[in-house]
Amino acid sequence: MSKYVMAIDQGTTGTTVLVLDSSLAVLGRHTVEFPQIYPQPGWVEHDPNAIWDSVIAAVQGAVSAAGIDAGQIAGIGITNQRETAVIWDRHTGESIYNAIVWQCRRTADVCERLAQNGHSELIRQRTGLVIDAYFAGTKAAWLLDNVDGARQRANAGELAFGTIDSFLVWKLTSGKSHVTDVSNASRTMLMNLHTRQWDDELLELINVPKTVLPDIRSCSEIYGTTLGFPGLPDGIPVAGMAGDQQSALFGQACFGIGEAKCTYGTGAFLLMNTGHEPVPSQNGL
Repeated sequence: MSKYVMAIDQGTTGTTVLVLDSSLAVLGRHTVEFPQIYPQPGWVEHDPNAIWDSVIAAVQGAVSAAGIDAGQIAGIGITNQRETAVIWDRHTGESIYNAIVWQCRRTADVCERLAQNGHSELIRQRTGLVIDAYFAGTKAAWLLDNVDGARQRANAGELAFGTIDSFLVWKLTSGKSHVTDVSNASRTMLMNLHTRQWDDELLELINVPKTVLPDIRSCSEIYGTTLGFPGLPDGIPVAGMAGDQQSALFGQACFGIGEAKCTYGTGAFLLMNTGHEPVPSQNGL
C-alpha cells in the first residue's frame, strides 16, 4: 500500500530529498551538493548532468535512510531554484549548454536595452516583474543566440526550454512530460499573470519561440509518472511543483489572506496583518 510522499528540493548548491509519512514526519533525508561554475566575473552556471546526478543520489539516499520500500511512495513533489534556465534536446535529453543560474548577470545589457526602449511598463503590467537579468527569459534567448545552431533547432521543434522544475519532470518521466507550473513560469518575464499563459507579445520582444516552451500547469496535479528512474519503480505520480520561495511561503504556514513570508538575509519573518512594514529583502525576493 502506498503511504509515503517524496519531496525533491533542487537548490542552487545541491539537492535535498525527504521521505515523509502520512503525518508529515520526516523518515529519511539526504543531501547531495554539486559544483558551481564561474566562466567569468558575473557569470554563474551549473552542469545539468551534475544536477541530475545529485537528484538520483539524493533520492536513493533518502529512501535508504527512511528504510522503506520505494514501491510504497504515493507521489513525488518538486521545489526548485526558480530562474535557472536549461535548454535540452527533445530526443536525447542532453542539454545544449550548461544551465544559466539565476544569479548570472550575462544578459544585463539586454535588459538595459529593453528598459531604454520603453518596455518596462509593459513587462510590469503583464508579468508583475521589473526588467532584470535575474529572470529566465533573457537567459533562454542568450542560449538560443550563443550556442551554434540552437535557434534553428528550436524553430524546428528539436529543443526544449525549462526552469529546473521542467527539467526534473522531463527526466523523471523519461521525456513524456514537458511542463512547468505557474510559480516558476511567473519568473521568466514571459508569462502573462492575467491569463497564466505565455504572452505572445513578450515572446516576440524577448525573442523566445513558443516551440521550446513547456505547458503551464497548476502547482498541484499529476504531471506524469516515473519511468526508468534508478532506484524507483515506474508509475509513481509526479504530483506537485512550486518554486522554492512560493513553497517556503506554505512551509512557514502562510495559509490565509494577508499572510506573507519576508526573507531578510538568512532570517525569515511571518507578517500576519500586524500593520508593520515588511523588512526590505536583500535579494530582491
